Amino acid sequence: MSNTYTWVIDALDCAPSAEGQTNVVNTIHWRVNGTDGTHNATVYGTQGVAYTAGSPFTAFNSLTEAEVIGWLQSAMGAEKVAELEANLDAQIAALISPAKVTPALPW
Repeated sequence: MSNTYTWVIDALDCAPSAEGQTNVVNTIHWRVNGTDGTHNATVYGTQGVAYTAGSPFTAFNSLTEAEVIGWLQSAMGAEKVAELEANLDAQIAALISPAKVTPALPW
């Protein structure tokens, strides 16, 4: 069974106004959770994004998480998305087969 990944948006930072629009998102605070169904791992970070005047604009109150995740992954690029998911795979593999353990003391 392969690992699954869930992208989550934790917060959005906005410029109060930019390029004639209000509450323009400029930083996305994100998290990606990975699981094999038993073991879980997480990576998190921020990603800057920019709005260009004349581009389609969605009012802040109309944004969906799916739309923002699309912006996030586009801004990161496919290579970075794959790198993050590979990092989660490695974390999960380490949970399944740890390189070292610290057993309880026998006394």
